[in-house]
Amino acid sequence: MAMAYAMDLSPPTFFLSPTSSSSSSPLRRLSSLPISTFHRHSNRKLQILCQATAGTQPQSQSSNLSDANSKLAARSGQDRLLKVPISKVRNFSIIAHIDHGKSTLADKLLQVTGTVQNRDMKEQFLDNMDLERERGITIKLQAARMRYVYEDTPYCLNLIDTPGHVDFSYEVSRSLAACEGALLVVDASQGVEAQTLANVYLALENNLEIIPVVNKIDLPGAEPEQVLREIEEVIGLDCSKAILCSAKEGIGITEILNAIVERIPPPPETAEKPFRALIFDSYYDPYRGVIVYFRVIDGKVKKGDRILFMASGKDYFADEIGVLSPNQIQVDELYAGEVVGYISASIRSVADARVGDTITNFSRKAESSLPGYEEATPMVFCGLFPVDADQFPDLRDALEKLQLNDAALKFEPETSSAMGFGFRCGFLGLLHMEIVQERLEREYNLNLITTAPSVVYKVHTVNGDTTMCSNPSLLPQPGLRKSVEEPYVKIELLTPKDYIGALMELAQDRRGEFKEMKYIAENRASLLYELPLAEMVGDFFDQLKSRTKGYASMEYSVIGYRESDLIKLDILINAELVEPLSTIVHRDKAYSVGRALTQKLKELIPRQMFKVPIQACIGSKVIASEALSAIRKDVLAKCYGGDISRKKKLLKKQAAGKKRMKAIGRVDVPQEAFMAVLKLEKEVL
Repeated sequence: MAMAYAMDLSPPTFFLSPTSSSSSSPLRRLSSLPISTFHRHSNRKLQILCQATAGTQPQSQSSNLSDANSKLAARSGQDRLLKVPISKVRNFSIIAHIDHGKSTLADKLLQVTGTVQNRDMKEQFLDNMDLERERGITIKLQAARMRYVYEDTPYCLNLIDTPGHVDFSYEVSRSLAACEGALLVVDASQGVEAQTLANVYLALENNLEIIPVVNKIDLPGAEPEQVLREIEEVIGLDCSKAILCSAKEGIGITEILNAIVERIPPPPETAEKPFRALIFDSYYDPYRGVIVYFRVIDGKVKKGDRILFMASGKDYFADEIGVLSPNQIQVDELYAGEVVGYISASIRSVADARVGDTITNFSRKAESSLPGYEEATPMVFCGLFPVDADQFPDLRDALEKLQLNDAALKFEPETSSAMGFGFRCGFLGLLHMEIVQERLEREYNLNLITTAPSVVYKVHTVNGDTTMCSNPSLLPQPGLRKSVEEPYVKIELLTPKDYIGALMELAQDRRGEFKEMKYIAENRASLLYELPLAEMVGDFFDQLKSRTKGYASMEYSVIGYRESDLIKLDILINAELVEPLSTIVHRDKAYSVGRALTQKLKELIPRQMFKVPIQACIGSKVIASEALSAIRKDVLAKCYGGDISRKKKLLKKQAAGKKRMKAIGRVDVPQEAFMAVLKLEKEVL
């Protein structure tokens, strides 16, 4: 109030000039009043408004919680670092198909429990990468610690939000291995989809308690009763205690929290055993080094303890330990059952702390390490090359740091005659490949060229050896090859019945073998095919979505290798082999791929002073050919008359020069041509 009195100065009297000629205009009547009058009126209104605000509590219709519950939730959120007995700890994950509302539900749980204040709340709160927000998908698992009061008893809820796309199922499996329960979220308008089934099977393998949640019941097209029947018939879960909710509107959130407390079991009591913790994620901080996310399985760890990484044998002092709630909050001690702990120990080498390693106490070592995680098997391979050759060391460092945060990424050095030094990288799928490339370019300021995606082939040679080949340049000569096997996948397509014919046609075009078709609901069918992985790593998913208007979904798993009639398609430019443009294709598709490549190269390669043939070959047999005509000087321009023999002599002399030039000439394929052809290979293969 002292400030208010000090600032209560009498303003000078000014008059507003009228803006309307009408004497009856309200603005005209107000314009005749001095500004001091407005000042007094506004002050009086402000005083009345302040008294009304202080005397009464405004009613908010946007929240389903009462004011008392909101205050209780906020207080619980502030007390979330207080220690609770291990029997009051619940570790759970959220699993679902892509775009079924996992991140929205996680946001609402954080908000209702007071973990995140309303003023700090934003959509996809746990998705902290710009790439995740732009695409609207979750790429990395995210953890958060919440505190919830149930029947006057505080509980500690540790949440892990997981990705929904099939390419990131490795992230889901690591999340589920750190939990005792899972929320299975199903869209009330979409129903059970392919990744819903895959995630349920992962949860069942880990013996988790599954709570079915039907989300988006507020949508006009929602059919929750039909979706519940689908869950019971297709998945086999009991839906008598399923929860209907709308994460966006806040409906059913309290019921979900109560079900987590009631139905998910607490972690086992192992605080007295030697300290063991399992690393489930990590990332590299340029200032603090490697930051490790872990779950304490046995024992406890304190700040300042000397810890040992059992796989690498390196030991460090725990400079900082804490929990994710969802931001990093320091604590003095973490004990068994905590699933969202982190540790900072000035770890500079990215190889010292790998995902799946076991952390123990240096002075009181554990007898054995934890089982860890199953190694991720790359399915799709491509080459990554820096546009600027000087960025090769930066690319190597970036891949090492990114592998720390993405354990499914594999890479090894590779050399190309066209693009120089780079890396051959393995990914779980096409989306995984796109995300890694974009993260390298954004987070590490690299400019990269990506070759066409390929798969690993198994080659049997005549001398009985078996080699794995992921690059066409590594394929043995035809005389040394006995047979070539390619990986096959079992793919399940879930689609509305109107698009069954379109999907069957797509699968048949990709050399698919039909296995089974069944109706999982009145208007939804499941198609089961077995087809080569090489046919799927191209634009299969894009075609699936375009032919079904976005309604179909897919889930696949590798089932092994099968022998196929595969050949190496080479590209010759001026009779010279261009190794980076070689591909491995099925014999039936060799002509169409060769024709497309030669036509594209003819458009991209600049004309030379001599004729340049462009050929697609299988061994020594040419199956498609184009030719660049030579740039010719008009040697007959000076011949304005005379005998024809004079003209023939000049033309013959020019032809001899062209022939000599072609024999010693060299065609340099521009970088733009390589990039365009690589893009074409992704489309036609």
